[in-house]
Amino acid sequence: MENIENFELGKTDGQIHIESSEDNRMAALALAQQTQRSLRIFTRNLEASVYNSQNFVEALIKLVTRGQYSFIHILIQDSTNIVKNGHRMVELSYRLSSKIKLRNPCQEYRNFNEAFLVADESGLIHKKIADRYEGMVSFNNPLEARNLAKFFDEVWEKSEPDPELRRLHL
Repeated sequence: MENIENFELGKTDGQIHIESSEDNRMAALALAQQTQRSLRIFTRNLEASVYNSQNFVEALIKLVTRGQYSFIHILIQDSTNIVKNGHRMVELSYRLSSKIKLRNPCQEYRNFNEAFLVADESGLIHKKIADRYEGMVSFNNPLEARNLAKFFDEVWEKSEPDPELRRLHL
């Protein structure tokens, strides 16, 4: 993968092909670090190799504490592994529950087999097959980013909080 350290969200044009968990991790981190308002993630299982690093969590904390309208919404199709093994993002969502929300897609979208991340409706990572790491990242593709964000929001509105991820207060 190209060196994306010099890519700017909302400014750097072009698509970069990604093909490994490391490529996905670096792309997700770079986008999250530059996001100013909103991050939407549609994922099969919130891949630990991509989303469970301390650097990624720190980027999310900066995002949600940046402004009162900033938010992170995550649609996760299968939370089994993160419930069993734990995940930094889930713990963070407990601490910052008004800013970071996780939901299960409704039944209508449970078999949707793509995964994507949309940053500020301009940058994105898009994998046509959710269980694979091959995909593309773009730091300035507002048309596709808005289309994915619109689809995400439609699914979000029909979805419910994941009962497996509810925090029990004893």
